[in-house]
Amino acid sequence: MIFGIAVGLLVASAAYRWISDAGPRAERAEQERVVLASRVLLQTTLAIGSLQVVDPLAPDRVVGKTYVYPAGTAWEVSGFYRRNAQDLWHPYLLTLDASLGLLHLKISDSALLDRNGEAQLEVLP
Repeated sequence: MIFGIAVGLLVASAAYRWISDAGPRAERAEQERVVLASRVLLQTTLAIGSLQVVDPLAPDRVVGKTYVYPAGTAWEVSGFYRRNAQDLWHPYLLTLDASLGLLHLKISDSALLDRNGEAQLEVLP
């Protein structure tokens, strides 16, 4: 009986510390802010009208995996976009600086290639 009470108190204490820890919630809020900024940057940089986006806030495992992760002081966000339901999904990787400005954008989209097979879109720091 004493063992059961001790284990119960230990589990309750661990659960309370896990629930009351603000660290994971603050990290999630920061990740959401980064992903929302990346959506805006992707839309304005590509400037190809409306886009359907699959990213860490709107995941679709059928399309593929998406990530948001810190890279030093920068952030990297991966996902997929398409222009309409008939278009294929195109992967992208955005690198943002600490102030959420665009550092690098890597995409795979044949519609943005010129006749020589080189990307028409190049984003430089």
